[in-house]
Amino acid sequence: MELQIKGVSKNYGKCNALKNVNLSMGNGMFGLLGPNGAGKTTLMRTITTLLPIQEGTIAYGEVDWKNGEKVRKIIGYLPQHFSMYKRLKVEEALEHMAIMKGVENVKEQVDYVIRKLNLEPDREKKIQELSGGMIRRVGIAQAILGNPRILVVDEPTAGLDPENRIQFRNMLKDISKDKIVIISTHIIEDIEATCDKLAILEKGKILFTGSMIDILKKAQDKVFEIQMPKEEVDEISGKVKIISLKTLSGGYKVRFLIKEQNPFIPKGAIKISPTLEEAYLYITGRSIDE
Repeated sequence: MELQIKGVSKNYGKCNALKNVNLSMGNGMFGLLGPNGAGKTTLMRTITTLLPIQEGTIAYGEVDWKNGEKVRKIIGYLPQHFSMYKRLKVEEALEHMAIMKGVENVKEQVDYVIRKLNLEPDREKKIQELSGGMIRRVGIAQAILGNPRILVVDEPTAGLDPENRIQFRNMLKDISKDKIVIISTHIIEDIEATCDKLAILEKGKILFTGSMIDILKKAQDKVFEIQMPKEEVDEISGKVKIISLKTLSGGYKVRFLIKEQNPFIPKGAIKISPTLEEAYLYITGRSIDE
């Protein structure tokens, strides 16, 4: 069964936060990628019913987003800035959240998510005693209370160190085996490491949606590499989109994207396979430093 988003738009006064968004998502990891202000959080908050739908429809099977109460029974949500009562123990905090959500068999559900998220050693610790990574882990635990069909996670690895980022991504990947897991992020590495499909948003519009293979195909034959002295780099900088410069003896190794309009390829440049970051830059038309 798929989550179907059709023609969803959202305006804040004269600002178009979402413009005719159309997406379909099945079980697995689905990534929403885009810069800050692209509309990712607005879309996530609309999916979780925190914001009303102004235009368009969202549905999952027979569950229509006009019925917010039914929707909230099938959705778990972990916002970017997640917090719980700091003086409660982990187990107490999860029991409180389960009751607030109207989850049946509270004790059984809390025990399940504690085991699922490897929180057993920390169940008697107070929230205020946990590290940032462990608090995010508790955040996922509360989000999957009641076994929701859809899990929505905003900026999942923000503020985490590299080790915790990898652990957190692996947890989400495991959970996505029998759920739709939607992550919103501006960290391309998180999408690349976990997602089966993705959508790129910019200024409220969907610029691309598809698989990793699909997006890499978009930038096929667009990425090149060449070695040249510094003065020649200056000459081509306005004609191509430079992605990276690696210092060599007497010059640079330059990796660049050709421009869609008036493509220019310096003599001696070698065509190379694009990365997800390069495909993203190609589709959005953004520069590496934006």
